[in-house]
Amino acid sequence: MSRRSDRKENTSTPERELNGALLVNPRAVCNVCKRLYRDPKILPCLHTFCSDCVAQLEPFSVSSPGGEEGGDVGGGSGTVTVLCPDCDSEVDLPPAGPAGLSTDHLALDDVFLETLVTDGPLGCDLCGEGAAESRCEVCCVNLCEFCCQAHRRQKRTSSHSVQTLKELKSRGRLCRPVLCSLHPGQELRLFCQPCDLPVCLECAATLHRDHRCCPTRDVADRHGDRIRELVSGRLRPLLDRLEESVQKVEVSQEALQVRVETTANEVRTFARGYASAVEAHCLSLLHRLEEIHVQRRNQLHLQKAQLKQALLDVQGGVNFAERLLSCGSDAEILSAKGVTLRRLTNLAESSYDPHPATVAPDDCSSICFIAREPAGEVDAYPVVGVINYKTVDLSKCTIEGEGLHLGREGQRGHFTLVCRDAAGEQMTRGGEHVLVSVVDKEKKNRTVETTVVDNNDGSYGVSYTAEEPGTFSVRVCVRAQHVKGSPFILNVKRKTRRHAGTFHCCSFCSSGGSKEARCGCPGTMPGGFKGCGHSHKGHPGKPHWSCCGSTVEQSECLPPSVLAAVSPRGHLRTVEL
Repeated sequence: MSRRSDRKENTSTPERELNGALLVNPRAVCNVCKRLYRDPKILPCLHTFCSDCVAQLEPFSVSSPGGEEGGDVGGGSGTVTVLCPDCDSEVDLPPAGPAGLSTDHLALDDVFLETLVTDGPLGCDLCGEGAAESRCEVCCVNLCEFCCQAHRRQKRTSSHSVQTLKELKSRGRLCRPVLCSLHPGQELRLFCQPCDLPVCLECAATLHRDHRCCPTRDVADRHGDRIRELVSGRLRPLLDRLEESVQKVEVSQEALQVRVETTANEVRTFARGYASAVEAHCLSLLHRLEEIHVQRRNQLHLQKAQLKQALLDVQGGVNFAERLLSCGSDAEILSAKGVTLRRLTNLAESSYDPHPATVAPDDCSSICFIAREPAGEVDAYPVVGVINYKTVDLSKCTIEGEGLHLGREGQRGHFTLVCRDAAGEQMTRGGEHVLVSVVDKEKKNRTVETTVVDNNDGSYGVSYTAEEPGTFSVRVCVRAQHVKGSPFILNVKRKTRRHAGTFHCCSFCSSGGSKEARCGCPGTMPGGFKGCGHSHKGHPGKPHWSCCGSTVEQSECLPPSVLAAVSPRGHLRTVEL
C-alpha cells in the first residue's frame, strides 16, 4: 500500500510536464492526478490533494463510533482512515468526508498564477470586457486599464495597492480573495472565536450572530505568532537537527559505499591471489603425485625383476634336476650330483622367496589425497590438501623388545616391529602387509606359530611360542621385502636344566624335621603338604619341591653345592657342602 516510490518519482524535479506544457511551479499540480489542483484539500499531515483524489483513496481502516473497526464505509457513521499518497501517514478524514477538510488557498493562488502564465491574458473582473493589465492586492481583482483608473479615483479604493500583472508575474505570487463556501461572492473577513473559523459578514449576522466575531486582521497576527513560535522555537531547531542528521547519514552512506567498494576490491584481489595460490598448489600436488608414481613404479619394476630372476634361477635348477633324474643314468647322476646339490641347496636357502604370502598384493591405497590437511602457505596464502604417501623405509624400521633374539622353551616371546619412513619418523597408520616367519635353522620343516597384531599406529606386535629349544631364523618382511637385519637369529633356551639329582618333597623333610625351617613360598613351618606322605598342615601354597630353602619347580635340578642324603627316618634331605 506504500506509494513512496511513486512520490519519489513525482518530486525528483521541480518542473513538471502537464499536457505537453512545461510548468514552472510544481506546487500547482496534484501528486495523484498529475493535473492542476481542483478544490485542493489539506490532509492532517499538511499534504494537499484534489478533493476528488482524496475521495478516491482506498480506506486503510474504518472504525465505528464505538471504537470498533469494520464499520460501514459509505454510512458516514464511522471514522475513515486513509494513507497519505506522499508520506504514507495514516490520516483520519472528517465525518463529512473530503469536503470537511480545509481548503488550500495557497495552492489555488499557485494554480491561478500558473493559469495566468500558461493561458495568456485575463479578462477584467469588474467590466468583463477589457483585458486585465493590473490587479488590486486589497480587493484581489484583476482590472483593465479603464477600471484601474476608476478604481484609483474612487475614494473608498484610492488607497489600495494596485500592481501590474507583469510585475506580479515577475514576483511569482498572486493574492486572491478567500470566499465563503455558503455565501458565494462574500469574502471571509471575520473570524468567529468560539467556532475557531473564518466567516463572512452574512455568516456572522446569521449563523454566528451570538458569537464573538472579530476582523481577520485583528486575530491573524495572534494566531500567526503561535505558528511562528512553533516554527521558530521548536520546529526550526528540529529541522536543523534533522538536516544535520540527514547529512551525517548521507556521509555514512557515502562512507559505506566507499568502504564496500574498497572491501569488494580487496576481496577480488584476494580471490585472484588465492585462486593463483590454489592453482600453484594444485600443480605442486600433481607434481608430487607424479614423483610418487615414478618412485613406486620403479620399486614395483625392481621387485618384478627380482622375482623374475629368482623364477628363472629356480626354474632352471628344477628343470636341470628333473632332466638329470629322468634322463640321466646312474653314473651321470652321481657324476653331476655334487654341483647339482650345491646349486639346489643355494637356491633353496638364499633365493628370493616366491611364496605367495611374502608377496602380498598392493592396491596402492597408501596413496591418497587428504583435502582438509593443512599444507602450509603458497605466496602467503594458507592452503590445504596434501598427497599422503608416507612409505615404509625398510632400512629405517626398528625392532623393539628382547623377544626377537632370546626365547624360553614353552614361554611366549614377544617383540614389536616399528615401521618408519625415510625421515625416521614412525608411520602414523597401519595397514602394511607384514609377514613374520620363525623357522628352525637345523630342521627346516619345523616352524613356530606366530601372531602379528596391527596396532594401527605404524607398529606391529609379534608374538610366538617355541615349544622346543633351538636356533631359529626369524624373517621379518614388509611388503615382501626384508627389513634391515632380517633374517634375525633367535636362540630358544630350555626353561630349566634337566634334573640330574634327587627330588626333595618339602622343607620340613629336607631340613631333617626342623620346625623352624621356612618353605620357599610365603608359608611358615610347621607345615608342608601331603605330597611327602606326612600330614603337615598349614601350607598355603601349591605343591612344590624345596631345595635348600629356595622355591624350585619340579623339573629343576639340585644346585651343584647341594647333595642328597637320607635322613634317619628314611626321608631325603639336603646337605650343603
